[in-house]
Amino acid sequence: MTGLEDESMNEQRYLALMARDARFDGLFFAGVTSTGIYCRPVCRVRTPKRENCRFFSQPAQAEGAGFRPCLRCRPELAPRGHPINREVESRVWSMQDASSILAGQAADLIDRYENWNGATPSMQQLAQRLGVSDRHLRRIFEARFGVSPLQYLQTRRLLSAKQFLTDTTLPVSEVARLSGFASVRSFNTAFAQHYALNPSQLRRSHAAGGSSRADPGLNLKLAYRPPYDVPAMLQFFASRSVAGTEQVTLLPGHRSISKTVSVEICQQHYSGWLVARFDAVGHRLELRLSDSLRPVLPALLARVRSLLDLDADPLAINSLLHASFPQGDGLRVPGSLDGFELAVRAVLGQQITVAAARTLTTRLVQAFGEPIQTPIDGLNRLFPRAAALANASPDALGRLGIVKQRQAAIQALARAVLTQGLQLHAGADVQATMSALQALPGIGDWTAQYIAMRALRWPDAFPAGDVALHRALGLQNSKHSAKEAELKSKAWQPWRSYAVIRAWQELAT
Repeated sequence: MTGLEDESMNEQRYLALMARDARFDGLFFAGVTSTGIYCRPVCRVRTPKRENCRFFSQPAQAEGAGFRPCLRCRPELAPRGHPINREVESRVWSMQDASSILAGQAADLIDRYENWNGATPSMQQLAQRLGVSDRHLRRIFEARFGVSPLQYLQTRRLLSAKQFLTDTTLPVSEVARLSGFASVRSFNTAFAQHYALNPSQLRRSHAAGGSSRADPGLNLKLAYRPPYDVPAMLQFFASRSVAGTEQVTLLPGHRSISKTVSVEICQQHYSGWLVARFDAVGHRLELRLSDSLRPVLPALLARVRSLLDLDADPLAINSLLHASFPQGDGLRVPGSLDGFELAVRAVLGQQITVAAARTLTTRLVQAFGEPIQTPIDGLNRLFPRAAALANASPDALGRLGIVKQRQAAIQALARAVLTQGLQLHAGADVQATMSALQALPGIGDWTAQYIAMRALRWPDAFPAGDVALHRALGLQNSKHSAKEAELKSKAWQPWRSYAVIRAWQELAT
């Protein structure tokens, strides 16, 4: 950008800061030179003077410039940005654009470090995943963000620690481990250097959320950017809810989703429950989860953000899709807490109605899901693990009403997850995973695209052969409906997953 473009953008940011515009939450942060603090645009403190403001697109940039996070608006709660560089979406890509996008992809992988089998990624792992040298990655990353990948990761760890210290009563030693620090000593040192106070001082300055006998479990907060059509999102889950594993409440003032949870990291299996309740006034999600899930707290928070698409950027998406889908500005792409579960449910839903798929899934859960005790009436089953389905007999699956073709697909999928390391989570390599999925029996393009859209969180998935999509787009009578849908979708790239959800919603209403 030129200096004039930078100044114009900063003026827009200052206007958003003055208005406390939640649409920009997490898209920029304001450092105040008179206080040494950086804030989210939604911060409720008195708006600083324009000449005292410096603007940053990432918390790591603000901290690299010597600013500390605000204790009131809590930058760690802000929804995360998207790796797609919005500045280059509408332009022909140049070499500089490609480098910027690559740096954004690296940042996204760091943001999703919770999915790296419980460990934080090294520079070599990041570079290998992106197909470049670690030296080249470091160079383009610093050129794009003004900080090194390690500085970026350190900020992410410290902000996670700040959230756990503020929202919970977890011991400092456990906070250090969950945030990715090798020792309490290194954590205390890094925290004091960055924030000019130690973890215990931060905790004393806040009344931690914690747990109580009357309200069991851990309580945390997450934020999202408006507009967000909460009823539509919860209705999507409600129409597909499986008895024993999930419940949806659609009452005004108490819109929530409750689920049983199974998480496996480093060959360790953890199970429990969670309740996610929307606070539309504060654009927040109030999350309560069982104490048994403490060891996988960072991974679980990442999965909840994926489940409810909390990190979506409506400004960028709507700028491209509003003209085609004017009623869908608040719609999000529903995700999943468990990619394997989503993939199995996608197979069960092939070429049948949503209600029929829910019936089959309920039978599968009752037959192969492990029982679990929760404080929530009706939540008493976990979704079947990959090992249980891989070892199930065809007769047992057949008695549930699952036809042989889908039996083979489910068991091939389960074995691929168990033995081939098939990754079905946000941050996985999309093209490689889709190729691996379509190499399995009974999984074609529609199923792979659907899994990519909801489990891999790929914003540009497009199941061109979907019959309901054809009807929504007015192509049901065409001899080449899939091809025509694909051509029509080019105008919606790179947000075709959101276009699909909007088209389905228009058809439903």
